[in-house]
Amino acid sequence: MTPVESQGTPYVKPPVAASAPAILAVEDLKVWYPIHSGLFLRHVGDVKAVDGVSFSVREGETLGLVGESGCGKTTVGKAILRLVPITSGKVLFRQKDGNVVDLAPLSRSEMRPHRAEVQMIYQDPYSSLNPRWTVGDIVAEPLLVAQPDLPVKQRDERVAWLLEKVGLTGEQAYRYPHEFSGGQRQRIGIARALSTSPRLLIADEPVSALDVSIQAQVLNLLQDLQEEFGLTYLFVAHDLSVVEHISHRIAVMYLGHVVEVGPAQDVYHAPLHPYTRALLSAVPLPDPELERAQRTQLHGEIPSPLRKPSGCPFRTRCPLAEDACVSYVPKLVEVAPGRLLACPVVARTGG
Repeated sequence: MTPVESQGTPYVKPPVAASAPAILAVEDLKVWYPIHSGLFLRHVGDVKAVDGVSFSVREGETLGLVGESGCGKTTVGKAILRLVPITSGKVLFRQKDGNVVDLAPLSRSEMRPHRAEVQMIYQDPYSSLNPRWTVGDIVAEPLLVAQPDLPVKQRDERVAWLLEKVGLTGEQAYRYPHEFSGGQRQRIGIARALSTSPRLLIADEPVSALDVSIQAQVLNLLQDLQEEFGLTYLFVAHDLSVVEHISHRIAVMYLGHVVEVGPAQDVYHAPLHPYTRALLSAVPLPDPELERAQRTQLHGEIPSPLRKPSGCPFRTRCPLAEDACVSYVPKLVEVAPGRLLACPVVARTGG
């Protein structure tokens, strides 16, 4: 049961046509952090946080990006916004005029014009807001960068309007972040992200730091805003029940790789990849009297991104691993309409 369902608030996802154009296409994205050691700081290795990730997000869609801690999902979101350096790959963003621009090679100054259309909602509502600024200043900051010539009166009116859109009041613009609860602070963060009228929002675990009842309110708010403004979400999270509830499609990550992509209902109720099955079997059941027909248990710890296994990154914990899994990293292939899988064993045998 998701937090929203526990509040008795049904939600029907707005349909997204399969022919809808992709607003974002990530191709073979790699984010490696070099490791230097010794007196002369020689390059001795790389932490491969993201290692060849590819996916696309259609306009008006919510793509859930899930995986356990350390898999690289947050790094993917930050790389799209160029908040971390990209080692290689493409981040193709479709602008309002239909032109497609690759964000990956852009410098900081070249990236600035595109930031208005791509914004981020951060995980921690306590550390993501400047405690020395008023709420009005926090929400208005992106406007000062994107529209420096906007008159002060219009800027203040837009700040008040945005605060009302996220369930606060215009009068609260003169208060400071410490005067608000965690849920209210996250609403302020959402208002800040919306200030430049973006088309794509990257939500980095936006409800994980909140109580369950507050999670429901924030999720409902995100869904209402998506429907009202036609937003596209990349929803990064580890709570699969929340992701299944809010997302149209789900992409599952493991150790810097995407291992499965598909419609949310299909991935959640009929997972294909052994890792996805293990991830879903760990989701708590709402009724303690119920027992699972079969639980997938993984043995061992997730390998370090600094010393990844050869071949398939999941092979050291996979119950279906074969000798051939050592030889190559499996590619995502379409095994059914809309279902992408990076496991040739399941593709060949059906799991």
